[in-house]
This record gives sequence, structure tokens and C-alpha cells, in this order.
Amino acid sequence: MSSDKLLAEKEGAIGWIIFNNPAKHNAVSKDMWDGLADAVDRFNADDSVRVIVLKGAGDKAFVAGADISKFEDERSSQEGIKAYAASVTRGYDTLMASPKPTIAMVRGYCIGGGTGIAICCDMRICAEDAQFGVPAAKLGLGYSYEHIRKLVDLVGPSAAKEIFYTARRFNAGEAKEMRLANRVVPVGELESYVRNYAETIAGNAPLTVKSVKAIVGEIMKDADAQNLGLCKQLYDQCFDSEDYVEGRRAFMEKRKPNFTGR
Repeated sequence: MSSDKLLAEKEGAIGWIIFNNPAKHNAVSKDMWDGLADAVDRFNADDSVRVIVLKGAGDKAFVAGADISKFEDERSSQEGIKAYAASVTRGYDTLMASPKPTIAMVRGYCIGGGTGIAICCDMRICAEDAQFGVPAAKLGLGYSYEHIRKLVDLVGPSAAKEIFYTARRFNAGEAKEMRLANRVVPVGELESYVRNYAETIAGNAPLTVKSVKAIVGEIMKDADAQNLGLCKQLYDQCFDSEDYVEGRRAFMEKRKPNFTGR
């Protein structure tokens, strides 16, 4: 399944989402935000997909923010601004809420909305040439509570303020120091590293991975919003599963387990 500027491809247990606008450093339009949400929804519904990886086409950028050339068509009226904002929010929320592990494979520019997309993923694995930044303060843009909280939850309040106050670009090393990046690898090794990481995750017990993602999500909520019943249900589901039996047997038989997610 694919569209012009947003590609979604399945390779074994990995679902790849590719921002395909390299001439504009993969800047995103409204159609691409809509395509992101649709692609994540489809991979969520496909039991054979166990990990979702997001990347940018070409070698210059992950996503370098919004496609400004589309603003006149997409964001020149109040109605258009609201519709665009709804598409952005749906893209972020659908990615953030995916029950499957998500990885942002970041090379080059990861700016504005690109940083927003990356922080909605579970992990960010970056090439040494990666650059992060949120230039809102240079443009007079406002960011909502929900979007700022996602960043604060990841990097903490002080680093979040630094990112917004300075509006500058942070290199991969700085991003790792502030917990914006999980791993930094040489440019030439990025794709193979991410592919191996994704395959490692895909080979583990899906119910365990799913339960940990959901429980961490509940931990990050305010205490009065946490669903502890769901956490207990997911915990019990792991021990009641066929995969738990398979994992024990494989360990005793010194072989690789064949997990089915049941």
C-alpha cells in the first residue's frame, strides 16, 4: 500500500512507513499527515506486523517540518488551519497510541513536526548526522499542552525549555545526552542497525512487548487517570498464553522460541 508522498511497505514482521518527499527534505503536507495515521492503523490491524519503523526517503532528512509550499492551499483560512491541525493531531495520536513497538530511524534533519513525529515513537535510533530542533520561537508559532507534554515526558522540563527557548538545532550527540535519542550510530550502519533491532524485537513474545508498552503508557498518565485493571489484565494474559509455554520449553531445549502472540 502506498501513496505519492507517504509510503507504507511490509517486510516480514516489520512495517515500514516512509516519508517520501526528498526534494523538500521530506517536509509533510496534510495528505502526508492523513497517510501517516492511515498507515499506522493498517499495520496495527495486521497481526503479522510486529514492529513499525518510520524513516525519511533519501539521505538528507527524516522530516524537516511542514511543507510551507502547501500553506496557501492548506492553511490560509481558519477552516483550513483547523482541518490541518486535526490531521496533525490524528497523525501524532494514532502513532502514539499504536499498541506495537515503533522506531524512528533518523538521518539528517528532524525539525519541527519531524521532531514531533519522532518523539511519538517508542525509540529514536539516529545516524551521527541527525539534527533535531523545534523552531517555533523563530516563527511565532504556539504549541499545545498535549504536544509540549510529550516532549517534557521524554526529556524533562529543563531540556524541553532549552529546545523551545533557543529554537536551535541539536546534533545527535546532544540529542542523546538529553534522552531525545536512544542510540547514535555511524551513517553507513543506520539502516542495518535499525533492521536488526526491529527483527530482535519482532522475535520476542508479542504479548509481553504489548503489555509493557501499555503499562508504561499507564505509568506516564496522571495517577487518577491510570487504568490499573488493564495493567493486571495484560500481566495475566502473558502467563496464560501459549507463548509462555513455548518460551519455557524453548529455554529448556536450548532453541529459539517460535512466538505466535497467543
